[in-house]
Amino acid sequence: MSAAYLILLLLSLIGVALLDRRWRLFVWRAPVTAALVLVGGVAFFLIWDLLGIAHGHFRQADGPWQLGVLLAPELPVEEPVFLLLLCWCAMLLWCAAARLLERRQR
Repeated sequence: MSAAYLILLLLSLIGVALLDRRWRLFVWRAPVTAALVLVGGVAFFLIWDLLGIAHGHFRQADGPWQLGVLLAPELPVEEPVFLLLLCWCAMLLWCAAARLLERRQR
């Protein structure tokens, strides 16, 4: 087992944070609102995952790149980090598109 996947997720989060900081799209534009949205998004998808696990739809795939630490049965420690990355990227795309549309309308 290794921590390669977790390390790559964390590096990706750093990259997303740098993009966000540079363009002030989401977290650096409204930090409190962004934190609430990100926590809500991650919580929603974690509940989704837990329901999927409980119903037998999802299971952990053992891979050589995963740390092997579980937060709950079939829920690897990398999952919340991935969900944070997913939500943050989605919000950056949304905010960037809104900004581009706003500029286009002017």
